This record gives sequence, structure tokens and C-alpha cells, in this order.
Amino acid sequence: MDILSIVGLVLALNAILVGAVLKGAGIMALVSAAAFMIVVVGTIAAIFIQTPLNVMRRALKIFPWIMKPPASNAPLLITKIVEWSNTARKQGLLGLEPTIEREQDDFVKKALQLVVDGSEPEAISNAMYVELSVREHADVTAAKMFEGAGIYSPTLGIIGAVLGLMAVLQNLTDPAKLGAGIASAFVATIYGISLANLFFLPVSNKLKGIIHRQTQFREMIIDGMMCIAQGENPRAIEAKLQGYLH
Repeated sequence: MDILSIVGLVLALNAILVGAVLKGAGIMALVSAAAFMIVVVGTIAAIFIQTPLNVMRRALKIFPWIMKPPASNAPLLITKIVEWSNTARKQGLLGLEPTIEREQDDFVKKALQLVVDGSEPEAISNAMYVELSVREHADVTAAKMFEGAGIYSPTLGIIGAVLGLMAVLQNLTDPAKLGAGIASAFVATIYGISLANLFFLPVSNKLKGIIHRQTQFREMIIDGMMCIAQGENPRAIEAKLQGYLH
């Protein structure tokens, strides 16, 4: 569980609510159905237009990663790769076959299968880097959906403010409504800027960081499997893979 994401979301919400109270506006001043429709519903509409269905599904699937990133225990995997290397040196590559069924990670299983099948190191590298590239591209594209929402929401907030000011200008003959009308007009701007800078953009950047770490983790897997296929010394393999931990 990523405690920083939880704390960050709570602090973001409190920053707006407590800030409104301290500024004297009050929490109820932030409640506006019109602003919600223009900014929130409008942003969702823009994302629907921009994003293919498969990308949106992937984005919603990886969103929980900000709270609970995918498990990737690099030190444990290095230990396993060294053990597999010892097994391969003593029993041959076919000695690794029982290991394939015990592995839960599909990426590791595929790489192990290529090694057991006796594929050349270069062939293993080519096949696994293609899969790595495709997975990374799909995840980064999904993360950019939130980045897009962070771009659209402030603009829609400005549209909401302009529409609110237009309503105010239509009531210039009634001074009693001017103050409340102008204040209400800027609620949409608050919605747009707050959603962008306290939610959408941070979520996008967090996901991109997680995806980058996953890519490094998988690169380590590929290097380890190539070393096994090349019959390198287990100690040399361990020393090489330890570099990924820094």
C-alpha cells in the first residue's frame, strides 16, 4: 500500500476545504451543480472523445496502482535467477522446466520457457524486448488519459467562469445579485484548476513512475535470462543484476 498517495489525496481535499473556510468563503461556496456539470461532466466528455475504449479500460485498470503498485521484489527475483543459473549449470537447461509452472509472473514464465527451449540469447532478448515495449506503451498511453483530463479541466473551468460572468452581466440592474453571482462564477475555475493540479496530473505522473520501475524490473529479468542462456557464472550474474537495485 502506497501511504503517500492516500495522505496526498486527503491533504489535497483538506487544502481546498480548509482554505475556503480560512479565506472566509465557506465550504458551501464551493458547492455548485452548474460548475460540476461544466467541469467534471465536460472533462469526462472530452476524455471519451479523445480516448479509445481499450485505452480507457486499461487506464481504469491501472488506476488502483497509485494506492497499491504491482509487486516487484527485485532482491527476491535476483536470488531466484542465481538459483536457476546454478540449476542450469548442474542439470542443463531442461532442469529449469519444473520451475516454469511454479512462477506466477507471466513475463518471467515466458522468458524461462524461451531459455528451456534452448533459444539463442539474442532471440530471447528480441522476443522479450518486443513484449516489454508493447506493455510499456500500453500502460503509458493509459496513464496519459489522466494527463489529458488535467489539460482539459482548467480550460473547462474558465468556460464555466465566463458563462457565470455572462449570467451576472444580465443582472446588472439588480446590484444585490452581483456579489453572489461573481463569486459563483469562479467556482468552476476552482473545480478545474484543483482537479488538474491536485488529482489528474499527479495521478498521471505517479502511474508513469510506477510504469518506469516495472520496465526496469523487466529489463533485469531479460538480462538475467540471457545470462543463464549464455551459461555465465552465477556469481557474475548476481553481481550484474545487483546493479538494478541502485
